[in-house]
Amino acid sequence: MATENKNLSVYEKSTVPNAKDFRFGIVVSEWNEVITEGLYKGALEAFLENEVPANHIVRWNVPGSFELVYGCKKMLQTQKVDAVIAIGCVIQGQTKHFDFVCEGVTQGIKDLNVQTDIPVIFCVLTDNTMQQSIDRSGGIHGNKGTEAAIAAIKMAYIRQQASLAHDYKTPPLLCSGQLQIEDLPLKLEE
Repeated sequence: MATENKNLSVYEKSTVPNAKDFRFGIVVSEWNEVITEGLYKGALEAFLENEVPANHIVRWNVPGSFELVYGCKKMLQTQKVDAVIAIGCVIQGQTKHFDFVCEGVTQGIKDLNVQTDIPVIFCVLTDNTMQQSIDRSGGIHGNKGTEAAIAAIKMAYIRQQASLAHDYKTPPLLCSGQLQIEDLPLKLEE
């Protein structure tokens, strides 16, 4: 598995942009609640650790992972947020239901990212067993919720910088080590 030798909760704090002025939405599935609450806790702690004020975090619950797409869509339409995290957990069973739910949620969240200007972060565990989900929601592999919050901060920052790039009077705020290409007028020599 991709997370076998990786702790999902480990990140380099110096690479995370300043998040104190961003607002985030988190839509959480109530299905497999012990897992989704663990993922939510990881995301919340990462936001708070990176100076996102608690009142800048909006949480909505939906019944299951399939409903995450609609919940995220409504959050994008009604809340002033810079990014949204979709938190869910689908565990393989004996029927094809797993495949249909996973495919629908994945495509739905992809569609929201294509159709809107606000990033939606995919934090839906699609594991074969409950133990694999436990391991990725605060267990031996860390917390995918933490990873999703850091991704949300970075994507909100990219969105902010892309909108600033249209304003030539305001230079983009770059992280250390990033290349900045100046937009200078062309000078012709005679």
